[in-house]
Amino acid sequence: MLFFRLDYIRFSRIDSIPLSRIPCTTCVVIFYKVKFMKENLLMKYAEQLAVEIELLCQSLSKIKDCSNTVFQMRKSSSSVFANITEAQYPQSLPDMLSKLKIARKECFETESWLKLLFSTGHISEELFKEKRNLCGRIRRILTASCITIEKKIQI
Repeated sequence: MLFFRLDYIRFSRIDSIPLSRIPCTTCVVIFYKVKFMKENLLMKYAEQLAVEIELLCQSLSKIKDCSNTVFQMRKSSSSVFANITEAQYPQSLPDMLSKLKIARKECFETESWLKLLFSTGHISEELFKEKRNLCGRIRRILTASCITIEKKIQI
């Protein structure tokens, strides 16, 4: 399916004339293809991780003996999402690199809290492996992104 965006370009020799007063005969209509952005898998996975961990934490919050672990895991997974989101609009390449490295570190931390919950029997092996694999996907993308940015900075 092809999508088009319609833009009106108005030409006027006198800048002080309001656009609404310019006759329609001076309007030119241009059609062009709208470029589609590729799906940002890193953002998709980070959001998925944050949502799934939040739901997991809500279900585990009733258990008193793992409340600190749940709190820490919630913080680290939401930090992954927040830093990746902030890195989408950086002030500079070093700023972007810093945010992505922080997100990678927080991703490792989230995985370690998941491992602790699994080791203590609070989550199943299947759930642990599912979340661990999601963390691994995010980490691999973050590592590749960091390497690419570091190369660009050195040029």
